[in-house]
Amino acid sequence: MIAIRHYAAILLTTLCLAVPARAGVLGPGDYRFSLDIGGQSRSYLLHVPPQAAAGPLPVVISLHGGGGNARQHRRSTGMDAAADRDGYIAVYPNGSGRFGERLLTWNAGNCCGYAQDHKVDDVAFIAGLIDDLKRRLALDARRVYVVGHSNGGMMAHRIGAALPDRVAAIASVAGVHVPADGAGRRAVPVLHIHSVDDPRALYGGGLGPPFPFTSSRVRHDPVDAMLAAWVRRDGCDAVPSETAYRESGGHGARLLIYGHCRDGAVVAHWQLTGAGHGWPGAKPALERVIGPATTVIDANAEIWQFVSRFSLPATNAEGR
Repeated sequence: MIAIRHYAAILLTTLCLAVPARAGVLGPGDYRFSLDIGGQSRSYLLHVPPQAAAGPLPVVISLHGGGGNARQHRRSTGMDAAADRDGYIAVYPNGSGRFGERLLTWNAGNCCGYAQDHKVDDVAFIAGLIDDLKRRLALDARRVYVVGHSNGGMMAHRIGAALPDRVAAIASVAGVHVPADGAGRRAVPVLHIHSVDDPRALYGGGLGPPFPFTSSRVRHDPVDAMLAAWVRRDGCDAVPSETAYRESGGHGARLLIYGHCRDGAVVAHWQLTGAGHGWPGAKPALERVIGPATTVIDANAEIWQFVSRFSLPATNAEGR
């Protein structure tokens, strides 16, 4: 019986991957697609949850960290299970690099690697990806969210600043990018998760340690400077209120909220202590390199609880 179920699952996945790419056709399952952006082929993985049978769903575009890829990020965050639980479409794009789908990065402006060195237009990629998803899926175009880890978190901040009329809200785990002034543009809800004890993306800013097996180092912006920039951009209260505090396994987490922003936005920050650079709530991995794993919060749950509250104005999604 186990073997029968195993082969049935393989057959179902194969059939899912073979579904034609026409609007609204894709049902629950896992897919891989490519699209052309400025003459460059870019790819992404797609997980459609069971709830898709009931109608249009929101979308979470989840960006891997520097040196990772879509498959690794999907596995390490466990976001497919969260998408099935909470009812959203999970999308895992691949960054770019010189070794196929290994050691990929994003051009977040202040970082990183191949993508930054080659001035890859990752903003155009994410904008094109959103359009590609709309051709293939029944989705709620007013509820597209971008999240990311490390270099992918930096990219999420850049996307929020660059595409405020395409993305309803953003979230970053351990990746800082200070947005440019956005006077006159829609205020973007922002959730940032970061440990003060992160050994790689330094909370107070500065030159981080070399990437493993390389001499490459990244200069990080301070978390406080990034939060202050978003608060100014979104017109929020300058002083946050602490609305929650948790402890688990010797680690702490406090939730800081900058309220009364323009356009109903919120800037929120989970400030962790004792934790490392990993994705909170995920299984421990490479702790000697990235520091202690933590379960003081579940990043997937906290991100969804935050971003799912926000939608684009109806006019923003029209004609896109």
